[in-house]
Amino acid sequence: MDALRLAVKYRVVSDCFQPTYLPQYQTEGSAGLDLHACIPSPVELAPLQRERVPTGIAIEIPSPQVVALVYARSGLAWRHGIGLPNGVGVIDSDYTGEIQVLLTNFGNQPYVIQPGDRIAQLVFAPVHHVVWVEAETLRETARGTAGFGSTGTRGRS
Repeated sequence: MDALRLAVKYRVVSDCFQPTYLPQYQTEGSAGLDLHACIPSPVELAPLQRERVPTGIAIEIPSPQVVALVYARSGLAWRHGIGLPNGVGVIDSDYTGEIQVLLTNFGNQPYVIQPGDRIAQLVFAPVHHVVWVEAETLRETARGTAGFGSTGTRGRS
């Protein structure tokens, strides 16, 4: 199966930017491109501290049917408790400013971000704009209206 390709224009917006900071897929099967910290010197994140970390680039998403989503890197989250306080960052197609990653240290030890560190990953995804249709009823399902925790926490036998 051929991979889908999306042409995305970018612009360097920082004097600190290095060519190696351009987001890249690390493996053939990667869904996300790694975003790098484009900072002039190390930044220390104390426990529970939030920091906007610049990436040095701005992008032009070619269509309102595409969104760029910023996710935490699982290794940073697991080893150091570094994540995104909003869960996922959303870069809308009409935003053309610098990509900045909002990081929080959820761990209990300070963590130092070095210039060029891979700090998050960027995933491009399709967007569906909805048209709301009011209905008297919704289709019946086995789950129905059962919500939070209704499917259990252990495997089913």
